[in-house]
Amino acid sequence: MTDVTSDAAATRLRRSPLHERHTSAGAKFAPFGGWEMPLEYAGGGVLKEHTSVRTAVGVFDVSHLGKARVSGPGAADFVNACLSNDLGRIGPGRAQYTLCCDDATGGVVDDIIAYLHADDHVFLIPNAANTAEVVRRLRAAAPESVTVTDEHEAYAVLAVQGPRSGELLAALGLPTEHGYMSFSAATLAGVELTVCRTGYTGELGYELVVPAEHGVAVWDALFAAGEAFGLRACGLAARDTLRTEMGYPLHGQDLSLDITPVQARSGWAVGWDKPAFWGRDALLAEKAAGPRRTLRGLVAVDRAIPRPGMTLHVGDTQVGVVTSGTFSPTRKQGIALALLNTDANLTDGDEVQVDIRGRQAPLRLQKPPFVTPS
Repeated sequence: MTDVTSDAAATRLRRSPLHERHTSAGAKFAPFGGWEMPLEYAGGGVLKEHTSVRTAVGVFDVSHLGKARVSGPGAADFVNACLSNDLGRIGPGRAQYTLCCDDATGGVVDDIIAYLHADDHVFLIPNAANTAEVVRRLRAAAPESVTVTDEHEAYAVLAVQGPRSGELLAALGLPTEHGYMSFSAATLAGVELTVCRTGYTGELGYELVVPAEHGVAVWDALFAAGEAFGLRACGLAARDTLRTEMGYPLHGQDLSLDITPVQARSGWAVGWDKPAFWGRDALLAEKAAGPRRTLRGLVAVDRAIPRPGMTLHVGDTQVGVVTSGTFSPTRKQGIALALLNTDANLTDGDEVQVDIRGRQAPLRLQKPPFVTPS
């Protein structure tokens, strides 16, 4: 991510409803998915923000994430016939991680959280850069009875994450007892919002979906109560180190139109027994034949920090490429996700070499997650 340094660049990017709060907090901004979002904040930086989430509680503004609503008779059945996971496995009030795949190739257009409200109402949260394409594909396939609405800028989303996140929300009178991947309607200071037991850090956490015009009020309420719980504002840089420690994929790096769920080891998010979903035939064929490459975890043996795009070798043979790589603040060493060729026959514990500006550094295969959450 590149720091935004000019007003001209900023005017081409969407801004969160909380932008002024971030500016006041000394945020360093960066473009992400077409939005100008906080990368990190003054007085802390990535390491302190990361540690706050692992040990206490942090809040991320993730309002750049997409929002789309699918409604009308048969809406849930329609979504189920398009997206990969099986909505029939859950009931109203539950959320599900799922994939929008290309019907011809099985490549991943986007990964999405689907919130099932009722048979005629599904709310989707895709990634920022892919929202318009997901909506376009759904609209093109929707029957007359089903309406697909792009509500990208209608809501702010605040991710409250960390072992003390439940205590903080409970202090504000918000519900916290609902199970993982479920959601509940609530009211905070007269603002109606949705409290989702979801997140991208591996820690106990919640995501608050709030009408955009009330985002600042909810942000302020969190910080008014949060000092007692060690609340810290966190940017997208810490969100990336946290998700990488858990081995969670990032679309555009570990999942993409060129990287299928079979290759990314995301088959658990595919309803293989469903009669229909986009990409079904291609993915079943790839699963049966075996993928040519798979996503694996790596940890540095020395002080190396692997980065996306770096090539991996065994001897003189290239065996893969790093898709996500960073320094783990928790482990104090480099970690990575990488696509490795299956014909290399590598197993956990084996070593490969990463090319870092001409220097070969050893990495050891290790199945994620790389840390144990609090």
